[in-house]
Amino acid sequence: MNAQPRSRLARVSLNVVAVVVIVFSVFPVYWMVSTALQPASAARATEPSFFPVEVTLRNFASAFSAGFLNSLWLSVTITVLSVATALVFAFFASVALSRFRFRSRKSFIVAILVIQMIPAEAMIISTFRVLDSWALLNSILGLSAVYIALVLPFTIWTLRSFVGGIPAELEEAAMIDGCSRTGAFWRITFPLLAPGLVATAIFAFIQAWNEFVFALVIMTRPEMETLPIWLRAFVQATKATDWAVVMAASTLVAIPVIIFFLIVQGRMTSGVVSGAVKG
Repeated sequence: MNAQPRSRLARVSLNVVAVVVIVFSVFPVYWMVSTALQPASAARATEPSFFPVEVTLRNFASAFSAGFLNSLWLSVTITVLSVATALVFAFFASVALSRFRFRSRKSFIVAILVIQMIPAEAMIISTFRVLDSWALLNSILGLSAVYIALVLPFTIWTLRSFVGGIPAELEEAAMIDGCSRTGAFWRITFPLLAPGLVATAIFAFIQAWNEFVFALVIMTRPEMETLPIWLRAFVQATKATDWAVVMAASTLVAIPVIIFFLIVQGRMTSGVVSGAVKG
């Protein structure tokens, strides 16, 4: 077997593996949407139907009437506030770690790694007591502060690699042309960090959007439930679970994340230093 057929076989094999991975990844989402569009009787049938025979929007109406909009507003507010604040602090921290040499710099980097290794659940009791003493339970500010603390180590570590990947010579060239150090950073380096900021924001957004345990402990009032806590209310031990409504509610919870990703995905996939240096 010569090299050309062997290369073609390898390419075909990789394409088949890619298709299998895509099918396994997409199927749970398809099953969720398909179940959400079926009547409750079809969702509870012993023989599953891979294609909805009877399509209905009644499940989505039931999810909306259960307080979806209030929980959506809370989740969006808390997530956006947490991600925006964490990105600001992480941005300046990553720049300081990548561009400057100062005492205890390595200790700070090690501390970030150690903090990421600590399970968040281990700090629930202490976090609850602190927020209770500050009268921040059942408040947007209290849960946002917790989410900022949760996503900040990851955002600092991720942005540090992006800042370190941008050559400092670009700023030095701008300074030779007359820019100040601050002006060179904001005019040259900061625009090139846009893909890194977007990628970090996506991961931080998903982490804060899907967080369940702290929201369950901190937001104890029914009117202060975020979407993950709101979704839990559809699964009850005292009566049969209406899985069609659960899947409709899950679809509604996933839609904002998909919209956010579609808005920012163009920036995330663009090159970090594309077009920075002219030939």
